[in-house]
Amino acid sequence: AVVSTQSTGFLSSYSLVDPLKSEDGKFFDLLWMAPEHLRQRETTPEPVIGSQKGDIYSFAVIVTEIMSKNTPYGDVNCSAKEIVMKVQEGYSPPFRPDIPLECSDGLAELIKMCWDEQTFSRPDFPKILAFLQVLHPQKQRSITDRMIKMMEQYTDNLEELVAERSEQLAIEKEKADNLLCRMLPKPIAEKLKQGEPVAPQAYDEVTIYFSDIVGFTDLSSQSTPFQVVDLLNDLYSLFDGIVERHDVYKVETIGDAYMVVSGLPVRNGNRHVAEIANMSLDFLNSIKKFKVRHKPDLELRLRIGMHTGSVCAGVVGLKMPRYCLFGDTVNTASRMESNGLPLKIHMSDDAYDALTKIGGYELECRGEISIKGKGVMTTWFLLGKESIEESQLLSTLPATTPPVTESPSPSIVRSRSSSRRSVNKPRSKPGGPAETVISIDGTAVYKNKSAEENEKTDSGQRNNGHNNGFLPSVNA
Repeated sequence: AVVSTQSTGFLSSYSLVDPLKSEDGKFFDLLWMAPEHLRQRETTPEPVIGSQKGDIYSFAVIVTEIMSKNTPYGDVNCSAKEIVMKVQEGYSPPFRPDIPLECSDGLAELIKMCWDEQTFSRPDFPKILAFLQVLHPQKQRSITDRMIKMMEQYTDNLEELVAERSEQLAIEKEKADNLLCRMLPKPIAEKLKQGEPVAPQAYDEVTIYFSDIVGFTDLSSQSTPFQVVDLLNDLYSLFDGIVERHDVYKVETIGDAYMVVSGLPVRNGNRHVAEIANMSLDFLNSIKKFKVRHKPDLELRLRIGMHTGSVCAGVVGLKMPRYCLFGDTVNTASRMESNGLPLKIHMSDDAYDALTKIGGYELECRGEISIKGKGVMTTWFLLGKESIEESQLLSTLPATTPPVTESPSPSIVRSRSSSRRSVNKPRSKPGGPAETVISIDGTAVYKNKSAEENEKTDSGQRNNGHNNGFLPSVNA
């Protein structure tokens, strides 16, 4: 539509859709033509020149087309030729498109005035504009103002849309970051996200934890695969909640094996052994209350081993990268677990030395046992934390030297960081039981005990420890 400064308009060939490509197509273009011009077209061989009153008629048809979002006479079951002929005949009432229900009463009255059969009854465009301003007083602005207003509304909607999409992107990014931090340590994940290389690092002293379920192979043979999955998911979900409360990093789980480390990738001084010890005690307490879904009367028995030493850690692989530990410390920690006892926390002499420096734990010497690939080692059991009463009792021991007593029971050492004492490791005595010498606050206490047999549970299932297939860096 083109409107001149003299309010003269020219409307032609307006449509929401392309004309039909058929023999009716030439009549389709005439659906917007005023009836007087249709009749003029029949009587005059020259091309019909439009008029302002004819444009007013076309304007009314266009308004109905916009409001109905359909072609003119779209609901009429007639061809374009039949519609043109009916409009041209000038019936009373005249044949016109249906006024859409979306039109207000005022707009519907304006449409009827614009396509009136009598040309003198049709208003001109200035009157139409005045009538529309009465219907919508808030829109009494120039075309430029209306365009600016439309651009402002579009900008506001665009800003809202961008803000909404940005919020959704932030939520999805947070989900991806959380998933990555579950697969890798957070400092390592941050470096990978920034595209930085992650070089292997050596750690002088960390503590590694291994555990498995005693009799898991037999339990699996008596359960369906789905029951095994549910069992491990319930158990490790319980363990994962405990891990969150300690300064440790869960390395991985393979079957019923659970591996945790403390002291890397963020070094924590000498607290790593205490973190693993506290976590291990929490695991034992929780496993005693754990119920298996399909075997509620079954009591799971957890076997735990821990060792302190040096390792090298780094990211291995590009697809599904893994943060792996390398070194003999991993192998020794696995051996502590595989040579341990059910519902016991078995630790090496190195872990014992590190834990006694911190103090506050009750430890029991197991004695010397043969470890595959390591030879004879002195190992210990972690029984629990030292109570306040026991600490006070130990600090009040007399300074006299008690007589040497013979006892077949293993020696129990309550480590205290505040006391000056030396612990001599058990040594074999020819012709007699192993002897343990303990000095607390300068008081010597001698206890003899028989050498304890190396008890192994479920050894037939794990003769090679935990290094068959998932820790290639450790020599069995």
